[in-house]
Amino acid sequence: MHIGCPKEIKPQEFRVGITPIAAQEAVAHGHSVTIETGAGTGAGFSDQDYIAAGATIADTAAEIFASAEMIVKVKEPQSAERKMLREGQILFTYLHLAADRAQTEDLLDSGATCIAYETVTDDRGGLPLLAPMSEVAGRLAPQVGAWTLQKANGGRGVLMGGVPGVGPAKVVVIGGGVVGTQAAKVAAGMGADVTVLDRSLPRLRYLDDVFGGQFKTSYASAGNTMELSQQADLIIGAVLIPGAAAPKLISRAQLAELKPGAALVDVAIDQGGCFETSRATTHEDPIYDVDGIMHYCVANMPGAVARTSTIALGNATMPFMIALANKGWRKACEEDDHLLRGLNVHAGKLTYAAVGKALEIDVLSPVLALKV
Repeated sequence: MHIGCPKEIKPQEFRVGITPIAAQEAVAHGHSVTIETGAGTGAGFSDQDYIAAGATIADTAAEIFASAEMIVKVKEPQSAERKMLREGQILFTYLHLAADRAQTEDLLDSGATCIAYETVTDDRGGLPLLAPMSEVAGRLAPQVGAWTLQKANGGRGVLMGGVPGVGPAKVVVIGGGVVGTQAAKVAAGMGADVTVLDRSLPRLRYLDDVFGGQFKTSYASAGNTMELSQQADLIIGAVLIPGAAAPKLISRAQLAELKPGAALVDVAIDQGGCFETSRATTHEDPIYDVDGIMHYCVANMPGAVARTSTIALGNATMPFMIALANKGWRKACEEDDHLLRGLNVHAGKLTYAAVGKALEIDVLSPVLALKV
């Protein structure tokens, strides 16, 4: 199979979809790999690194989209990229369609087969292609939250760890999954007073057993969430419903009950955000003020640490990419139900139920899509 990897064009996105090691692996399996020139620069990979791995270099993204049978990316295809997709082509990348009607409609119109990293599953019920970026975003969230809290950025002017005689920042992490756990570990490591909220009692027990000495846990009822949020200097939104739009956990009206200058970091922004006042921002202009509450809602947080993120993502996606190339998407998905759950769009049909519900679009069962 001919695999192509264009340079990411989303603002301030420095990751790349295929590492030189992944390219080398694909070539060893008998496939050809083409990388757009400069695609790996932001993650510290040169064109020569890819050439040494056996890949070829293309001057433009248009060349790659025109010739490759499978396109491997990091972020969802931007409007200009979606216009270059074609019927029968495989797109393997993050999509986050539930919050993006325009992208969904363009992908349906393209006729391409689109497999989303964020809905591929594993035997433990996890999301193995989302987890590496969730780990990165979770660990970044307290760092960017601490920066947002600085007075020069509009925040409360509170230091995460405090100093002798002055208490630490109070941090509330809503969601105890991969993002929330990593965020809580780092925030606690910075010396903050941290509480993690979740609705799963087994998860709360696990967090309490493993991390009980580092941070507190609490049940995420609406009342409890609001009571703790009113006391917080920093609130990190880390709630995920796989493939679906994120639930709104704090409303616009409730902002008035928060501490003036408190910071909200919305790690769920790719899925529409978990605060009513959230809107996607970029690393170039990451924060904004709503009613005196500072919002950090960068939609590609892991792009800030592009090398770490690219290698971590490449480690996770490479086996699936090789399976798709070796077997073709149909056979690969027939033989791996977890990969089949990644199928979001095929031949003009939406194939992921949570996206269909969010956007009110009819959905074709992915099992039936295998026969189309």
